[in-house]
Amino acid sequence: MRFLVIGLGSMGKRRVRNLIALGHKDSVAGFDLREDRRDEAKKYEIELYDSFDRAMEEFKPDAFLISTPPNLHMHYAYIAQENGIHSFIEASVVDAQKILELSKILKDKKLVMAPSCTMRYYPMPMKIKELVLGGVIGKVLNYNYHTGQYLPDWHPWEKIEDFYVSNPDTGGCREIVPFELTWLNDIFGDGKPLACVRRKLTDMQANIDDIYHSILEYPNNVIGNLTVEVISRPKATREIRILGSEGEIAYSADSNELRYINTKMSDWDRINFDTGTVESGYINPEEPYINEVKAYIDAIIDVKNAKPSSYPNTLEDDYKILQTLYKLEEISEGRDDLSR
Repeated sequence: MRFLVIGLGSMGKRRVRNLIALGHKDSVAGFDLREDRRDEAKKYEIELYDSFDRAMEEFKPDAFLISTPPNLHMHYAYIAQENGIHSFIEASVVDAQKILELSKILKDKKLVMAPSCTMRYYPMPMKIKELVLGGVIGKVLNYNYHTGQYLPDWHPWEKIEDFYVSNPDTGGCREIVPFELTWLNDIFGDGKPLACVRRKLTDMQANIDDIYHSILEYPNNVIGNLTVEVISRPKATREIRILGSEGEIAYSADSNELRYINTKMSDWDRINFDTGTVESGYINPEEPYINEVKAYIDAIIDVKNAKPSSYPNTLEDDYKILQTLYKLEEISEGRDDLSR
């Protein structure tokens, strides 16, 4: 199987490393129009292309890993389906209608279109899902989740104005809300937006809202409070507390410790997670991303063997999550209108 990584920014280079870690170094190539990014990727000793057409003609990929800015995801995904090529697509935040249309086109095609759901492969969400579904804290009643990192710290090597997360349509907060809902909804069900406040609170050089406060209602009368921001500095923030009828679950990235307790326990049970392998210049470990790419490749093998795709996220799932984002933003705009 031959893999073409489209876009060689920080995430594209990570996907190259993921494929190499999985033993596919001799069947990986990368494409990027930017010479500096191709130069940075030379250390991986893979084929590099400055022309997409030439990459298609000479490398003849079986699968894409689309790691471009979100506004180009569907451009390459549609090319993939037209040419019978499987695709892994990084987290999207625009073009929901195109995502839905593509899912319809693919109904009768044996192609894997795998929208990223990286957080499902992190140990913290995986353990929380195990505890919640196992009924360890009884019926879930409420979660409070806060995640954030100062936006200029995402890519400290380049000006924020040159990074797509500074654009209103693909802004950092706007991108991360569906990114987080993908794993939260996997555990708690589809969330119905109830309230949202979003604002620009800082003076960073980006015309975006840098904080989203949202409230969602889940099946079985579960209420979720979600705060996503790109303000936290000098350290990133990731904190969650889940209240149940019989106990609690809590996690803080500061200690990388998850703890839980219920009415039958005398004290908290604590789980400390390994920090994993962190590449120089990155803050998140490689392992969840490697496991996600492995799941994508396994799903391709499933389909080739006439089995259903085993990849846990679909284009339809992505579309639904984006509808939640858009509804939250609509609610926020309504609040702003009333306050005028």
